[in-house]
Amino acid sequence: MSPHTSKAVRFLQSWVINTVAVLVAVMLLRGGITYEDKFQNLLIASLLLGILNAFVRPILMLIALPLLIFTLGLFTLVINALLLYLVGALMQPHFQVKSFGYAFLGALIISVISIALNLLTGNARVSVQRRRPPGPPKDSGSGGSVIDV
Repeated sequence: MSPHTSKAVRFLQSWVINTVAVLVAVMLLRGGITYEDKFQNLLIASLLLGILNAFVRPILMLIALPLLIFTLGLFTLVINALLLYLVGALMQPHFQVKSFGYAFLGALIISVISIALNLLTGNARVSVQRRRPPGPPKDSGSGGSVIDV
């Protein structure tokens, strides 16, 4: 598979995961987050949310850096809620978010579902690598004792 094909597949996989996460949030917060009958509106909303996450979110994270440090990263949920609320405002009447409270709950649900699906599909951005501990020091041939501190 070429690098361009791999990027396209990852993009589509990410979009599908984002769409499923938004759909779960819509189902759990029935009435708070809604979309019109066409599934197409949900696809467009999740695509727009992905675009905003890619381009606007880093700028907001940089502006809110002191708050992010002070809250140990929990302010990220507020930024995600603002972006979801913005998607609702941009796509009004086709996709609606009634209040910031619903946007916050929706962002929390979308984050949890996205993390779980990304881990299940192997599309996770975070990976843990373990290294072997260093072995004993090699004898330099001096015959003297080596003291590690």
